[in-house]
Amino acid sequence: MRRFILLFFSWSILAHVSEAQTLLTYGPYKVEANEFLRAYKRNNTDTLSDREASIRAYLDLFVKAKMKVREAYVRRYDTLPAIVQEVENLRTQLIDKYMADPVLLERMKTEAFQRSQTDRAVAHLFISFRNDNRELDSVRSNTRKAAVEKKLRQGVDFLALAKEYSDDPSVDRNQGQLGYITAFTLPYEMESAIYQTPVGNTSNWVRSNMGFHLFRVLGERPAVGTIRAKQILLAIPPGADETEKKRIVSVADSLYLALKKGADFGELARQYSNDYVSAANGGLLMEFGIGQYDPVFEQAVVALQKDNDISAPFNTSYGWHIVQRLSVVRPLADLHLPEVQQALDQKIRADDRWRQAKDFIYELVRAKADARRTAYEEDALWQYADSLLDRKAMTTPGKGIQNNTALFTLGKPPSKKVFTAANWIEYATNFRYQPDGSGLKPHAQVRNEWEQYLMVEYYRNNLESFNQEYRDQLTEFRDGNLFFEIMQREVWDKAQADTAGQRKIFNQQPGKYNWKPSAAVVMFFCSDVNAAKELHAKIQAKPSNWKNESLSYGERVFFDSARMEWEQIPNGQGETLAAGQLLEPVINQTDNNATFAYILRVFPQPGPKTFEEARGSLISDLQTELEKNWDQALQQKYPLKVNQKVLATLFK
Repeated sequence: MRRFILLFFSWSILAHVSEAQTLLTYGPYKVEANEFLRAYKRNNTDTLSDREASIRAYLDLFVKAKMKVREAYVRRYDTLPAIVQEVENLRTQLIDKYMADPVLLERMKTEAFQRSQTDRAVAHLFISFRNDNRELDSVRSNTRKAAVEKKLRQGVDFLALAKEYSDDPSVDRNQGQLGYITAFTLPYEMESAIYQTPVGNTSNWVRSNMGFHLFRVLGERPAVGTIRAKQILLAIPPGADETEKKRIVSVADSLYLALKKGADFGELARQYSNDYVSAANGGLLMEFGIGQYDPVFEQAVVALQKDNDISAPFNTSYGWHIVQRLSVVRPLADLHLPEVQQALDQKIRADDRWRQAKDFIYELVRAKADARRTAYEEDALWQYADSLLDRKAMTTPGKGIQNNTALFTLGKPPSKKVFTAANWIEYATNFRYQPDGSGLKPHAQVRNEWEQYLMVEYYRNNLESFNQEYRDQLTEFRDGNLFFEIMQREVWDKAQADTAGQRKIFNQQPGKYNWKPSAAVVMFFCSDVNAAKELHAKIQAKPSNWKNESLSYGERVFFDSARMEWEQIPNGQGETLAAGQLLEPVINQTDNNATFAYILRVFPQPGPKTFEEARGSLISDLQTELEKNWDQALQQKYPLKVNQKVLATLFK
């Protein structure tokens, strides 16, 4: 739930409207039209063909969320240590993405566009700088690297070498094959090595901070593009035994059979999927591209031929998946389209290729923060430095350089910062040596590097004032956390704890919480068809001995009892069930396991649930009621006014 809420506020940064136009006010606070549009374009998944109806529907959700976030600010939730820390963590993660030279953007756009038109199948061989004891070991890494090079020259198969030499922990599972990648999938240097290598050849070595990387380009295809899909994930808990794993497989098979018979994918995802973020949205995943998920997962989705096709259950390291393809959007083939330019701009700025230069920072800080060197005599500063750093006597003392002499200023009053000769000496003490160990840098070079360091740090520490996109991301992330915090306190926790409120709803609506026709059943999950047929025959011959017979199969059979609605019981759909009835096994053709049910008791008529049986629905209904009442109170506190003229321009 928390990740879902944060995604609601993780609005992408789109082109701003030419003029700031106030779309609405709530109390004394206003919202510009471009802020609403960013949120709408990022979050709107409505299938309404009527744009006006879609915008109006989203506007209602948007306003309610804004009021809740504003109330969180009023209550000072933004000062809670957990909120402050999460925002600071994001600041740390994002800041380096904005510390690079925009002059490189056009060249990088063209390069990234050309690469994004194809996907490349890649194998990977990794040699770590560390040995098996996690100690740095250059002898080992260089020896293994040389051995790989020698065997490649001898014509040894790359995948065999990966299996023998690669330190990648996944090599036992994938034999070095990474699957397909495309632009922005891997770090830029690795991506470049792959796309600069002809298909069927091996790349040059790429050095990272972990070790040496080598790639073999196995194939190429036209780019798949981006995919929209839904999934049901049945995760395998850590430490699960074989019985539990078999039970999960059987549940996956039952769900797949239900889907083939027309069950609603979204409803089953909400009920069963362990991916709680997508489950809350009916299984809908964020739109994704090649190289973002496990190769097995991607292969299963790409293999679906048509929109709305559903995969059979398949296994990855995360568990069992069932996937429904919704749509595939191929990459646009024209670099000059505005939407292509905008998408590439955003991706490049968020990628490690954008960290190659800082010269632009100096110009920005000089212009906006009035960064400047003060007037002083350089020779006097050099003599002052020599006297402190090397204990040399000053030949021409008395020229006005002292510890508190101002050398550089940043910012404007009242926040203007003054950096003195003492600050420069402190920097020079640590950074006056050449990095290659060849001796001292000239004083002028050290002074210039110090000034550049000050400007970069100023830019870093005040990035919100320089970069709108960065400022918006921090604000939106903070707002998302505040929304979660106040919803947790005002709605979710209260509804969970309020047993009296739940019971009141239960008593007020006695006919709402009902069972459909249902049955008390024992479900048998069998690892193979033979076990299923044998056990089925034994239970049919002597139903009262079902438990002992089941236990005799050990791990080949798992059983569980529950009350289930008829439509949930394998082979129970479309039948009039009876107590003592033994339903025929449902066989999974994929892995030959089987499931069947024994009916203990039948409840053919819809009937009321007990309070405990209905509690999940009651909590949900109480949350809805609490939020509705709270929304009304917030609307009284923050009266809403919508500028209808500005709103009308958005419909176009």
